[in-house]
Amino acid sequence: MYDPTVARLTYRALLGRRRALILGALPLLLIVISVVVRALTGADDQTAADLLGGLGLATMVPIIGVIAGTGAIGPEIDDGSVVYLLSKPIKRPTIIFTKLIVAVAVTMVFSALPTLIAGFILNGNGQQIAVAYTVAALVSSIAYAALFLLLGTVSRHAVVFGLVYALVWEALFGSLVPGARTLSVQQWSLAVAHKVAGGDLVTSDVGLTTATVLLVAVTVLATWYAGQKLRALTLAGEE
Repeated sequence: MYDPTVARLTYRALLGRRRALILGALPLLLIVISVVVRALTGADDQTAADLLGGLGLATMVPIIGVIAGTGAIGPEIDDGSVVYLLSKPIKRPTIIFTKLIVAVAVTMVFSALPTLIAGFILNGNGQQIAVAYTVAALVSSIAYAALFLLLGTVSRHAVVFGLVYALVWEALFGSLVPGARTLSVQQWSLAVAHKVAGGDLVTSDVGLTTATVLLVAVTVLATWYAGQKLRALTLAGEE
């Protein structure tokens, strides 16, 4: 289910100079803001939770997921180079699964690691805030990568749609509209973070069991459907 050649090509595409700069911008911003906030206000658990939740989990993680998930396959479909990949004797689900692994890894590195660093800067991991939000970033990275990889497979405007989802649904509706929170990857990952941290600083509108089931279901279904769409693309090309 994992092809090293496909993985190497995908890593090369995602971590090119221009894309790497884009991927690194938000994590750097989070760390810089964390340093400034710590210098101005000192260590404060509530401030740490607000910043890691608002800028980190609600904004940075989904945007990086968009870049990594759609970038893992979208450009190849857009410029037609995916035809060369599909001509190789590699199963289509293997291609999708390999690209998902790469997208997940890139999303985790550029979101979870900066979240952990920022958390320790803000309050030294008081009340497990840094670790809790890092776990949330790791968990949500998997679901986001799968969703946006699927989006990159089915649409030529995947980045636009992905950003609309990340910035409008997750960051706006997912935070403000009660009904929308149940269908938010952010809220699902916050349920996991709440279990890690305990207390009232990290909360979610979704129970842990429901959140876990939804995270797994979305990841599996998105990956499966992306494989089916890639298979259909191959058949269309052969016809």
